[in-house]
Amino acid sequence: MQVLFEDVILLQMSEQMNDLNQKLTSAGYIADAELSATLGLMQTLQRPLLIEGEAGVGKTALARALARARGCELIRLQCYEGLDSQSAVYEWNYSKQLLWINMQEKDSGEASRQLQHIFDREFLLERPLLQAITREQSPVLLIDEIDRADEAFEAFLLELLSEYQISIPEYGTVTAKTIPSVILTSNGVRELSDALRRRCLYHYMSYPDEARERMIVQETLPEIDANLNQQIVSFVHKLREQDLRKCPGIAETLDWSMALLSLGVKDLKQTGQKLGDSLGCLLKTQEDRALLNDAELDRLLRIIA
Repeated sequence: MQVLFEDVILLQMSEQMNDLNQKLTSAGYIADAELSATLGLMQTLQRPLLIEGEAGVGKTALARALARARGCELIRLQCYEGLDSQSAVYEWNYSKQLLWINMQEKDSGEASRQLQHIFDREFLLERPLLQAITREQSPVLLIDEIDRADEAFEAFLLELLSEYQISIPEYGTVTAKTIPSVILTSNGVRELSDALRRRCLYHYMSYPDEARERMIVQETLPEIDANLNQQIVSFVHKLREQDLRKCPGIAETLDWSMALLSLGVKDLKQTGQKLGDSLGCLLKTQEDRALLNDAELDRLLRIIA
């Protein structure tokens, strides 16, 4: 009986993963099996998910696709050095508070009674983190590039990530109406604390293999020729093997694919000057553009599929 019960649970989880995978695909995001399983666990366990990886591998795009797949709101907090609670969590509407006090003084002149109400909810301005736990429908909360925020702010997040609540000194504790799906992303600018990692599920996102990247291009650009798609993805993967300062991400692959289609390119090996003209979609620094000179371009074109 115990074995049968476990089989039913595994079957339900598998069905949930397949359903989520199909919805992500419909939203334009091709997830691999490991990522799909991790997203399923995030939903089942109601735990935040920390995703690390190079810039351009699709971390932020995943949060957008997950919100579309679930038909819910995406709330995004872009982290940066110096980020504080007033920008991320809440602040008081001081001008509205002063206006209310002035109106009350004219009506009654009882200052002590007025002070009891200046920290009511109506004067509270919600920022992304507070918004995420006060929605009636569970949103996707994207805390983007958490490694760019200060360690002090990272420590401030711990209450939200573990208890799904936020303590406001003047007001009290706000507990989540619904549990948001929290995705934190990191590019590895600095090492994150063990305390934050303990509160999260973890997934490392690398560049997709050629087969999956071709699927991503095909899903985004259904009109692209299969041979051109294969050539583009093969070329980009060869580029990522070079000693570039900024490797092209998936977004650059898609931009380049759209550029080549707009230029009427049908075969990458017969592009001529159009290839050089379009490389601004892939290479984003002068050093990388200089590294990929005409001789290196010819070499890469000869070895792509």
